[in-house]
Amino acid sequence: MSFSVDDRVLALAGIAQALQQVRRIAETGHSEAGVVRTAIDSVFRIDADSPQAIYGGPAQLAPGLRLLHNYFRNQGQDEILPRLALAVLQLERTFVRNYDVVSAVSEGIARAQRQASELGDSAHPDVLAALGALYADTISHLKPRVMVQGNPHYLGQAGVIAEIRALLLAAVRSAVLWRQTGGQYWDFLLSRKAMVEAVDRHLR
Repeated sequence: MSFSVDDRVLALAGIAQALQQVRRIAETGHSEAGVVRTAIDSVFRIDADSPQAIYGGPAQLAPGLRLLHNYFRNQGQDEILPRLALAVLQLERTFVRNYDVVSAVSEGIARAQRQASELGDSAHPDVLAALGALYADTISHLKPRVMVQGNPHYLGQAGVIAEIRALLLAAVRSAVLWRQTGGQYWDFLLSRKAMVEAVDRHLR
């Protein structure tokens, strides 16, 4: 299957908006339920036919696409977000090369997906807790570690930590997709114009 720059920017938008929620929860203790659900659903749609199907269509990625739009125009307001995204892209390289961790994550996602089906809600607190624990037990031990800063009051709450970790798992899933669709670091230098145009097409 061949992929286009339009597919790659959807994966990048998936990373961006999952990490924006990480930043929001870490600072305020609150998240946007619909955006979190899009991220978690993308974790469960392992066998989807296309990047669009993984996220439920470009409209579900509007917050992430707007973040990319601002980033490419040097209008991003959060300086930490690009650093987090780079750490996730680097972590993805370590993750996919560790077969045991990939296997454990795949099995854990399957368990959480069954749990979500039973509860009728992919973003149920119990599902987020299961995915958060999965991330903590597997990917969080790989290098580089993604360090999340925020309000200590919220970062001391188990539910907040679980949701942050579940969203980091979703960000890694999008990073894997970005690589699978042909994404490379060079794109940010050599394909910037094409990426900007792709983002704008999706936002229209």
